Amino acid sequence: MSNRVGAPLAWLVVAAAAEREFIAYGPSHLVVFLVFAVVAAAVVWFGRRHGESAAARRGERGGAVAMLVVQVGMVVYSNAPSRFGVDHSLPLQLSDLVAFAAVYALWSRRHWAYALTYYWGLVLSTQALVSPALSGPDFPGRDFLVFWGLHLFVVWAAIYLTGGLGMRPGWRDYRVTVVVTVGWAALAMTVNAFTGANYGFLNRKPAVDSILDVLGPWPWYLIPEIALVLGVWALMTWPWVRPVRGLVGLC
Repeated sequence: MSNRVGAPLAWLVVAAAAEREFIAYGPSHLVVFLVFAVVAAAVVWFGRRHGESAAARRGERGGAVAMLVVQVGMVVYSNAPSRFGVDHSLPLQLSDLVAFAAVYALWSRRHWAYALTYYWGLVLSTQALVSPALSGPDFPGRDFLVFWGLHLFVVWAAIYLTGGLGMRPGWRDYRVTVVVTVGWAALAMTVNAFTGANYGFLNRKPAVDSILDVLGPWPWYLIPEIALVLGVWALMTWPWVRPVRGLVGLC
């Protein structure tokens, strides 16, 4: 009797957990913060100790392949005839592009791919931690796992390449990233204008609370947003390129 009753009760508990809506700064979000911090520390430690080893290169390429499979799978899934929607299916979000950049950066260690991962990942993808544009079932829902998996992987990749392997951005990387981002914004706004989509939240604010809420109405919030991003990217470049004064005199 207990087994016959226990099985349906267990199923109801799992189903209820799957149907629970994700809430920003709820229990699952706090666990995401904890997982993010632990893995970030682990990849820096691993990179500093083993970054030049063959095992590290295999690990980097294995992670890149896994991420590529997930990203391509999401693109294919979103573009299936039964799910396609021009407002959400095209891979035009920066979160899509930075994922491909991170994949190539880990696979090749090419500097331009690292630069895009560094600037886009550490500034734009980390916004998902603070103000996740996620609505739907909480953990272990598919959208929950994919959303956090894609965003956190990119940030971990940027942290690993910078803190673990010692790769550094320069002013040329800053300029290249700005030019590429302007090109993406022009393309995204053109697609938005013709389709009514909102890629990059360039044509209206997201439905959930975000930092854009304090920057004014559309289109005026784009001006402080651009200035803020460019300023933060400049501050992220300056420590790596500024001359270190006084060391010669101290030696």
